[in-house]
Amino acid sequence: MPNILIVDRIEAGFAVCEDENRMATRIPLARLPKNIREGDCLRQTQDGYVIDTGETARRRARNKELFDRLKRPK
Repeated sequence: MPNILIVDRIEAGFAVCEDENRMATRIPLARLPKNIREGDCLRQTQDGYVIDTGETARRRARNKELFDRLKRPK
C-alpha cells in the first residue's frame, strides 16, 4: 500500500484516491474518517486510515501558492 493517498473525489459511497504515482484506489467511505473531504491526505495505519493533517495543510498551501502565482498579472 502506498505511503500517502490523496482524496481526489468522493462519489457513490467511495473516496477515489490517488497515490504518489497517480494510481487510483477506491476506498469505501465507511472505512475512512467521518470528516474526510477532497484534497485530504491519508495514511494507512494498523487500525485503518487517518487524515495526515500536516501533509494536507502543506499541500493545500503549496497549491494555493501555485494558483496565486498563475493569477498574477505579468
